[in-house]
Amino acid sequence: MIKNIVILISGRGSNMEAIVRSAIPGARIAAVIANRADAGGLAFAAEHGIATAVVDHKAYASREAFDAVLAAEIDSHEPHLVVLAGFMRVLTADFVTHYAGRLINIHPSLLPSFPGLHTHVRALEAGVKVHGASVHFVTSDLDCGPIIVQAVVPVLDDDDEQRLSARVLAQEHRIYPQAVRWFVDERIVLLNGRAKVTSSGSGPESWTVPLIEDDTP
Repeated sequence: MIKNIVILISGRGSNMEAIVRSAIPGARIAAVIANRADAGGLAFAAEHGIATAVVDHKAYASREAFDAVLAAEIDSHEPHLVVLAGFMRVLTADFVTHYAGRLINIHPSLLPSFPGLHTHVRALEAGVKVHGASVHFVTSDLDCGPIIVQAVVPVLDDDDEQRLSARVLAQEHRIYPQAVRWFVDERIVLLNGRAKVTSSGSGPESWTVPLIEDDTP
């Protein structure tokens, strides 16, 4: 069965582009929805024949009202999976509950380290030796949902925010399509608050280690 994917963006949507370009078998990008009319990713989606929509959060008096209209737009596309790709809005608990187990996000750190904003600066200030990105299920606690896959990059002596961010972003573009592919292939199992990825079967003996290391020179 073809699985419908709805992707939410707020800006250029480079992770959305990576998912679209990966052409995941068994997946259909049903829509790309933005909360800003000037989100650059909308043009890319339209050029690839993907339905687009804008639900402007500024048009609503409350977060709850915005989330209700956003959910209605998402549901009109009958999604199996909702993907947050640089969607810069904190979602209400009711919204998250509505999509429980089928709402994922990518965060530019090795969670649970550095949740929230300014992750690269905070990683540099902390003096960590490795940094990275995490794909996780979304829960009502910000950046605390079950982790599906992580990518690790080294923190180099001459790194600044821009260089470290670019290295992490390259890995985001690898692991986000991979996580979506696993979901489409029904290889992700939620068990006791953790996400497990199976290699073939459904038992613990078939679980893979969802950790990807930077392979750039």
